Amino acid sequence: MKSQALAAILAALVLGVPLTARSQPAAPASRMSDDPCPPQLPGPPPEMRAAMLKPGAKPSAMPQVSDEQMQAYRKRMAEDRARDFANLCRYKPDNSRVAQGQRPRAVFMGDSITEGWGAGDPTLFAQGVVGRGIGGQTSPQMLLRFYQDVIALHPTVVHIMAGTNDLAANTGPSSPEDYKNNIRAMVDLAQENSIKVILASILPADRFPWRTDLEPADQIRQLNAWLRQFAAERKIVFADYYAEMATPTGATKPALSNDGVHPNTDGYAAMRPIVDAAMQRAVGSR
Repeated sequence: MKSQALAAILAALVLGVPLTARSQPAAPASRMSDDPCPPQLPGPPPEMRAAMLKPGAKPSAMPQVSDEQMQAYRKRMAEDRARDFANLCRYKPDNSRVAQGQRPRAVFMGDSITEGWGAGDPTLFAQGVVGRGIGGQTSPQMLLRFYQDVIALHPTVVHIMAGTNDLAANTGPSSPEDYKNNIRAMVDLAQENSIKVILASILPADRFPWRTDLEPADQIRQLNAWLRQFAAERKIVFADYYAEMATPTGATKPALSNDGVHPNTDGYAAMRPIVDAAMQRAVGSR
């Protein structure tokens, strides 16, 4: 299989989607139910996550994926979106456990970059920080699950990182204003519920391995300029990871990512001082 196809699977969506021909458990009948979610399937093989995170790795070093697995993956993604567009089922069990315990210090809402952060920097998520990233998600999907996965957990702070998959049109075409409205809505929800907000920049990328027809660098710069301005207007903390991780052309520094989109462990290490400072500012802000 071409390395591009492998990168497409790993980089686009998956960190949380199993690459296997195993069938999805039958979905419940189409009706309102107290338990609408089928059992969750396991994530990808550990060697795939390790390959994505290993400093200095190249896509060719990642485990190979067969055509059959690629087809099963695409079929699974289509079925999952038709059944549960926002993937509300993903964190329902975890949310129930959090609700019964101590209030989290922070919830990190995002896509695969956020989802992979727990493996890339485990100590961050051992300090009362709860991860709610889902690979491949766009801002409308995050907005749909924002109440369940953030508000209902009553965190002190929410860290919102979204935009990469909007630019890649993972859930279909959208406009910059659509994206901005989804960010505005999540911030409104958080502030209305007395939750501090950290608004993260979109990470740099000059190509998406799963959408090689796109050149997103300029649009990422434009949206990051808006995110910074919006954060200032709303008096919330802006976490600028882009400035630390971007080359002059708008790509991710090669040492910080194995696929040009997702941080490796060195990438997450570069992000750590920024998020630590943002957390201190957010908790101390009024």
